[in-house]
Order: sequence, then C-alpha cells, then structure tokens
Amino acid sequence: MSGSRVNSFFLGNPSGVNFSIIVSPIDEETGKLQLANCSGSKRAGDWNLNVTPGMNASKVTISLTRNLQLCLPNATDCCTTPLCLVETLQVLACRDSVMLAHLLIQAEIYANSSFTGNVSENATIIPNQVFHPLGSCPCDLTAGACDVRCCCDLECTPDLKQLFNESCFTGVFGGDVNPPFDQLCSSQSMEYTPDWFPFLCVQSSLNNTPFLGYFYRGSISTRRVPPFKILLQTSPGKLFTGYRQGDPIVTEENEYFTIPQQSMAGQCVGNAPVAYLQNFDVKCLTNLASYKEGLPHDVRINSGTGDFIQQTVIYRTITDTGKFITESESLHTAEVLCQNVTFAEHYIFIWKDKNIERINVTVFLGSLCDGETLTQRFTVKFLSLKSTNAAELCGNPGYQVGKSVKAANMNASDTFGSLNIWQPAGRGLCTSATYTPVLFGLDSLSGCILEVDINEDCSLLRGNVTEKLNSLIQATHVGKRDNASYSDLNDWVEIIRLDPFNSDTNVSSGNLKGICPDIPANLNIRIIFAVVGAVQGIPQQEILAVQISYSTVIWQFQCGLICENSISFLPITASVQFIKVPAQPPIPMTRYQMNYTEFDCNRNDVCWPQLFYPLTRFYTGEPYYQSLAKGLSLAFLVLLAAIMSNPWFSKLWK
Repeated sequence: MSGSRVNSFFLGNPSGVNFSIIVSPIDEETGKLQLANCSGSKRAGDWNLNVTPGMNASKVTISLTRNLQLCLPNATDCCTTPLCLVETLQVLACRDSVMLAHLLIQAEIYANSSFTGNVSENATIIPNQVFHPLGSCPCDLTAGACDVRCCCDLECTPDLKQLFNESCFTGVFGGDVNPPFDQLCSSQSMEYTPDWFPFLCVQSSLNNTPFLGYFYRGSISTRRVPPFKILLQTSPGKLFTGYRQGDPIVTEENEYFTIPQQSMAGQCVGNAPVAYLQNFDVKCLTNLASYKEGLPHDVRINSGTGDFIQQTVIYRTITDTGKFITESESLHTAEVLCQNVTFAEHYIFIWKDKNIERINVTVFLGSLCDGETLTQRFTVKFLSLKSTNAAELCGNPGYQVGKSVKAANMNASDTFGSLNIWQPAGRGLCTSATYTPVLFGLDSLSGCILEVDINEDCSLLRGNVTEKLNSLIQATHVGKRDNASYSDLNDWVEIIRLDPFNSDTNVSSGNLKGICPDIPANLNIRIIFAVVGAVQGIPQQEILAVQISYSTVIWQFQCGLICENSISFLPITASVQFIKVPAQPPIPMTRYQMNYTEFDCNRNDVCWPQLFYPLTRFYTGEPYYQSLAKGLSLAFLVLLAAIMSNPWFSKLWK
C-alpha cells in the first residue's frame, strides 16, 4: 500500500468471524513470517481495523491514525524523514480460534509534502509576461514546500527528488522558460535544415524569445460569466437565425435550457443543456436528502426566430410507486418524513425546419419518503410538425452519436428486436443485471458475474453461458439508418454470427473437477459504419455490417486458503466496437505518385498542384471576390512583364 488507508473484502458468511490486525509479524532475526494466532485485536500500534459486514461479503478497512507531516523545528508527532513509515501488517479472519483467511500488507508511506506553516503576507510582484518570463520555475506552486515532479523547485531536497527524478515536468512549465526556438540561427533542433535557412534565420538573444507570454498575460483577467450564460444577437434587425442539429436550446434569459442527463462517467448532471434534434431517455437515482428541483416549467424557450414560446405542462400523480422506488429501509411510519417530488418528466418538442413550434411536457408527481431511493426518469423527443406518427424523430435519416442502434427480428411475427449490453446492479450478478441498449458510435464494455458450482458439468456450463450472451442479441438484422422501415428489407443488414463452436472445433468435455475449457465467456459485437452524406452540414452515418463473435476462456474453480464454499464465480463480458470505413474505396495511387513524392501535397510543405488554390471556391481565407480580384491583378502584372520583356516592345518604344 502507498496511502494511509486500504480496503479489502472477505467473501463468505461473516457470522461468528472475528477480525484482528498484527503489526510486524516478520521475525527480525530469521526474516520469516511469524506464526499468527487469533488472539489479536482491531487496533495495533498506529493502525485501526474497521469491518463493515454484508450478506455474503464484508468490507475490511485498515487505516493509519498517525500524522504524516514532515517535522518543523521544535515539532513533535511528525515524520523526521521523507520515508515516514515502513511496516508489515497481517489481517486475520478467525472463527472459534480457527484461522479462515489472512491478508499480508507491506506499508511503505512517505510524508506529506503539503505546506502547513505560515505564509508571508507580502504581495508578489508579477512581471508583465509580454516582456519578461513569469519565473525561472513555473511549476513551483506551493510556498515553502516541495512540489512533486518539479525538479527546479528549490525546496525539494535531493532525497525527495530521487522519488520523481525520472518523471520531471518538461518544457516551459518544468523550468525551461527560454528554450532555443527553431528559427534561431544557432539552433540545431531541426533534423532537416534547408539550404536557404542561413538567409532567413533569426539572430537574437534568448531574452527575446517567442515563448514570452506562453501562459496568460498578467495584466488581463478573465471575465466572470454565470454558468451556461451565452451571448445572443439582441440588436434590432438581427434576430436569432434558428437552431441546427446539436445546438443547445436557449431560454428567454439567454441561458441554456437544462434537463438532468447522464455524463460519460455514468452519473447524472442536473444542469446539462438540451441539444436540438437529439433525443434521450435517462434514469437518475436520488433520495429525499439529495433531491433538487430542476428548472421551473414557466421558463419560456427561444423558438429559433427570436420569439419565445411557453411550455404546455400536464401534471399527473403516480399511484403505483413500485416502478420508481428501488430501495426502502424499514422505518416506522410515524417517524418517516415524506415530500411530494417529481418522479418523471417527458418532453416533446414539435419542430419545423430550424425552429421549435411547441413544447408539451408531462410531469409525474409522487410521494418520496426518507430512507427511500427514487429512480427518476427524464425523456426528450423531437417530433416533426409534418409527421403523422411518432416514428419520425429528426430530419437526418442517419445515425447520430449516442442514439440507440435500431434492431429487428425478421424471423418473428413481431419484427421489433433489440441489441443490448448489460447494466450490472447490486453485487454484479447476472441474475440481477438489467439491459441497456447499444448506443451508436460509443465503444463500450460491460459484463456480469455468473455463479458456478464446483461440480458443474462443462457442457451445461457452455450452454448456460451461450444462452446468457445470446439474450443480449434479440435480433437478426440491424437498421442501416435510424429511420429504417420494418416493412422494407433493403433498409436492414443481416447480423453475421460466428458460432463459438463449429464442426471443425474439438471441444473438450472437461474431465477434471473444477476445470472447464472452451467457455465462450466474451461476446464481441463489431459494427462497421461509414459517412454517406450530410444533412444541413451534419454527417449522415450509415451502418454497413454487423458481426458477432465469441472468445473462449478456461474456467477454473477459485479457492481461498480454506475451500469451504462450493460456489465460484465466472465473469462474462460483452464488448461493442464501432469501426469507421470510407463510404467509397480509396483511389489507388498511381506509379507517378509513388515515385515522385515531391509533388505529393500530404508529404511536402510546398504543393505545386495547389498553386491556384486561392482562386477556387474551396479557399475560405477571404471573400471570393477579393481573392479573384487579387488573382486577376497578379495575372495582369505577369502578362505586362512578359510583354515589356519582348524585343518587339523595345523597338516599338524607340
């Protein structure tokens, strides 16, 4: 361990199990581990042992109680050396004086380098970085203490520098505030120096370096803007020009319209902006203590034309709270505090072109009591004003990142299918895991734990695991686009399945007890897609193929010091990988392009084939009429020079 706290878990029934901790169980003379006994306690030296019992697992926490600060003059209860503590610990789990399990811990802890003394009140004069470097050691951020990985910090002793000597900060931040730049005549950092370099290089001292002002200018401070505050065109005659797909929706107060959404870390963010033409359906866990109300429903929304529209809200009451209350503690009814809160909010945005026409909101209210865990649900759907049903969701027929992959089961009467991965809950067992749909463009890896008996038949185990994995893929086809029609087979691609066992594979039956080879524990889903066009500047992405394969492992029964349990665990996983390919095969290179690489614009700074690029429509550095006028002027001057250099022109002049 390297910190002051370490956690571990004891798997098994904790009833009647006593935990104890022993410090320095190694014999100093022989160097061997001393024979441990069950007569210890939960406190030894500067260490405390805390056990949190569970149903089939107990959390064991070992924590250090002493101070880890470096000693100041005339100070006690501190660390005299940077290497503050080196000890060996042993944690024992006993039942009736019989040792069930033990844990050996090697603790090597260094003193904290954070500064706890008094800092001078004298103001530091920061020079203008436009003319002078900020300092000789920008990574020296803590006064009177050593900053880790800052090798130019004068407070770092040689012993401390040995801890991070090979991982020091580099560049300007690490203290190299005046490095030689490439344009300097004396610089030899360039691998290839052209012939004309001595005529165009810069001869200057390092005090006048382009790295001045590498950080921020000290005389300029950033403005403090409220969160999600944006600037709109409010001057007369300059109305809001409408939304594009992915733009955040704006309120009347020039702020983002926010609804709780899930972040990439899986947690719910309460002030996440709603993007135009992007649907979502999220669930957030909360309780009465952490419950917060969202934006009020009387907030008016910018329609996209500069006008503001009011939300149409319908309130309903939840009577059956079983689908929303996921956990409840056993408390007396008279002592429970309850509050009327929002259980779910469903938003429907009616849109047309770049504008929002209407907003319909349905709010479900219910009673949440103290000690209960609520699963809130928030959904947003965008429906076109021209659509006659809820099937049309947005104007771009292709997939957008974060939207569910559309699946179908063409072999069933009900063609609706699903393509899912696991969403573990609780202990992570497969029996309690739920499903979550595969989201387009997001590579993911999920799994669950399957309980396996030591006497499990290998053939039955393979069939059980295969059945668990196949339950994720309830489909035979996947939609090429997000608006794929179930009645048109051309809108779908068939899922290519590679069976885990074919006729050419010899699967061992597994005659050894507790060992089963060739277990298909990993499901691999590969989705190949390409960008086939664009709608209003948004790429239109289409799925080209889907392949499902399996990876096998060898399962072996895992046992601790004492094999008192006959149940082991087998983790099974499902991974999703999105592979982007070009919509059309790339044009093969010609022999001329292979041999004469000096004309390749991707390999050289000078590109002769793009000599007239500023005269084309692809050049956006300046307005087209300006580049055309400059090009014609240059052509006129070249033509005039050619005429004046002709011999007959000199005769005519004479």
